[in-house]
Amino acid sequence: MRKKYILFDLDGTLTDPMTGITRSVQHALKAYGIEEPDLEKLCPFIGPPLKDSFMKYYGFSQSQAQEAIGKYREYFSVKGIFENQVYDGIEDMLRELKARGGILLVATSKPEAFAIRILEHFHLKQYFDFICGATMDEKRVKKGDVIAYAMETGGIKHAYEAVMVGDREHDVIGARENHMDSVGVLFGYGSRTELEKAGAGKIAGTVEELKTLLLRDMTEAD
Repeated sequence: MRKKYILFDLDGTLTDPMTGITRSVQHALKAYGIEEPDLEKLCPFIGPPLKDSFMKYYGFSQSQAQEAIGKYREYFSVKGIFENQVYDGIEDMLRELKARGGILLVATSKPEAFAIRILEHFHLKQYFDFICGATMDEKRVKKGDVIAYAMETGGIKHAYEAVMVGDREHDVIGARENHMDSVGVLFGYGSRTELEKAGAGKIAGTVEELKTLLLRDMTEAD
């Protein structure tokens, strides 16, 4: 089925946010007397909702996790947001998809305001028709809810006309909850095993492979 709409995750899919996110988590943990000098150990925080990760990996209560998000943003909103880099080939891919008539959206569990600032900073905002993210109060943060919001915002009436691209199981599960196809990518922070177990329809190992898959999806006959 020909795809008209392409939804992209942000962290681990369009950009590599490792330094900014892990340093922001490190900053938040310090407020609770937890020292974590190894940023690699904090990489599991990339992708899932922050509240879930503070509870899962450090045993925080719901109220502690919510408070920790505020501590995280103290660093992220000033420094961490720009300690980030665009994956090689992403802009060329977006440019070509747009030129072929694709309607591109961002669907991220990162607060929408932060996502817009990041895309503006890296001069990628111009390629997207809609940028959809979480609310600052975390009421809309689960990927399935963000995708549903993106569908409403973008006027996507038929899920079969759209595909969700992301690097973690949350992207795949969220797409499935909205009856949408998905493409998992391996250049981010999820593994092939994670993506396959979640039910990713297709998997791309590189940005170039992703571009080929998406262009094919846009031109396949109904």
